[in-house]
Amino acid sequence: MKQDYYEILELNKSASAAEIKKAYRKKAIQYHPDKNPGDSKAEEMFKKAAEAYEVLSDPDKRARYDQYGHAAFEGGGFGGGGMNMEDIFSQFGDIFGSAFGGSFGGFGGFGGGGQRRVKGSNLRIRVKLSLEEVANGVEKKVKVRRKVQAPGVTYKTCSACNGNGQVTKITNTILGRMQTAATCSSCSGSGQIIDQRPADADAQGLKIEEETVSIKIPAGVEEGMQLKVSGKGNEAPGNSVPGDLLVAIETKEHSTLKREGDNLHYDLYISISDAVLGTSKEIDTVSGKVRIKLESGIQSGKILRLRGKGINNINGYGSGDLLVHVNVWTPKELNKEQREFFEKMNSHENFEPKPEKSDKSFFEKVKDMFS
Repeated sequence: MKQDYYEILELNKSASAAEIKKAYRKKAIQYHPDKNPGDSKAEEMFKKAAEAYEVLSDPDKRARYDQYGHAAFEGGGFGGGGMNMEDIFSQFGDIFGSAFGGSFGGFGGFGGGGQRRVKGSNLRIRVKLSLEEVANGVEKKVKVRRKVQAPGVTYKTCSACNGNGQVTKITNTILGRMQTAATCSSCSGSGQIIDQRPADADAQGLKIEEETVSIKIPAGVEEGMQLKVSGKGNEAPGNSVPGDLLVAIETKEHSTLKREGDNLHYDLYISISDAVLGTSKEIDTVSGKVRIKLESGIQSGKILRLRGKGINNINGYGSGDLLVHVNVWTPKELNKEQREFFEKMNSHENFEPKPEKSDKSFFEKVKDMFS
């Protein structure tokens, strides 16, 4: 089971943004590769701390994590599938200040100084799911048009920065000569520029290709949730890291079932004769149709609970229930024979309302639904 992000950073759930940043800085310095050369366990902890910080430092991601846990980010990517070293050094290097001699990095060419790897842009798509797919989880295959490096593209060292990815500038001030460094605008910090490219490639050496991507969607997702598939966005020129594919979840309306959290609701209409005599009815569930028995004398407003027939919880905490709301349908038109029957029965004691304590009021039933 994936370790809790708060536990990794040794924080409680009420931690402030400043406390989260401080805790991450402490962990990352403790497990930094420069301090633990060749230690695979330290490297793993270094990655875990970065993954935890990537989620908890973002208010939106933190809110989703607090509500849904790790399942909120399933489908790949940060917060669900681990971070690699280049992502860590390129995204969080500024947190460490002078902890490592004035710059955080020095690992694989990433970090505060020198050549860096550019990350491609993200792509966004929407996936619409049926209630059955939401309830049980599903694997979807979608076609994505993404930019990839064209075959035959070659690169050469950027002459503007001599392959360093940065250019330095010296300025004379009243305090003396000041040296500053900035990302090279010619190569965007990659240290490389295109040497040759095929005719079907754009100015960056990229071309658009269509690819079929498989997306694993966990059970229990909700409208508006976003999953991430790492590395399936656009590529960038040179020695780059692909962007991510962001998948927004949409849900289709079901014809008979209504969702409320992990529970489902079903309105069942029966005739007066069925209510009096008792019957059995076939109803919809997310796993197929089932037949339920209605006892004689059932009252309108009765709620039958089918346990475990709702939505699978996104955090793996079991399944919700299916609540069947019984509605006795009163005919609006009667023929002469039917009217005479009810007029005769109207004075019979069996037709007089005699609610018992077990026949709960409407407000009690609503209270039970949410308890």
